[in-house]
Amino acid sequence: MFNEEAGAENCVHIVCAELARLPNRTTLIAVNDGSRDRTGEILRKLTPVEPLLTVVEHVKNRGYGAALRTGLERAAEDGYEYVLFMDSDLTNHPDDIPRFAAKMAENADIIKATRYSGGGRVSGVPFYRVAISKIGNMVARLLYRLPVHDCTNGFRAGKVEIMMKMELNENRFPIIMEELYWSKFLARRFAEVPVVLTNRTGEQRATSFSYRPRVFYDYLKYPVRAFLGIQPAARSRTSGIAAT
Repeated sequence: MFNEEAGAENCVHIVCAELARLPNRTTLIAVNDGSRDRTGEILRKLTPVEPLLTVVEHVKNRGYGAALRTGLERAAEDGYEYVLFMDSDLTNHPDDIPRFAAKMAENADIIKATRYSGGGRVSGVPFYRVAISKIGNMVARLLYRLPVHDCTNGFRAGKVEIMMKMELNENRFPIIMEELYWSKFLARRFAEVPVVLTNRTGEQRATSFSYRPRVFYDYLKYPVRAFLGIQPAARSRTSGIAAT
């Protein structure tokens, strides 16, 4: 979370309620990425109220990718088998979490939400953004040559053991593509969960994502490397479900 005071409490309550319904050992890891508003204060007040909530703080804003790495490391430290990444703005709804858990029970290595197959769709998002996303995903899928229809979707899960072998360096949104690049060479079993992506509500801050020319390079360099067969160098590290 970064400056998400408008929706932080609602997000925590909804996600924790969904996790509590699962038979698995679960926790919600909320990474406060150096928020300058009341996000941190709200999370700290919720900790004694929500027993499934774990709060991790970044003193300074380090970016989306850095926050995800922090959540992953905490999940590994706490002995979870899977980590599920999701944004705190609820544009992907937590009621899809049990469907991820079902794919985990089938021993999938990497599980991606998909807007573009199996009944997944987009609702309330500007047309130009949907069009750019669809075209970009078609190109990425052709280059990755993986059974994934929505490469750029940030609602995804993976085995902690596999994720911890990835040398992830991106601090912004391209970490999603960096993960999939590593996954091509480290993972064997991929699965998809059709979802409905919605837009952020009016009281929430505007998204920080933008379609600058540099963004296309930052996203596409990973599928291009995968297409060329350039393999990343993995480290060896080394179970439950953790949402972050």
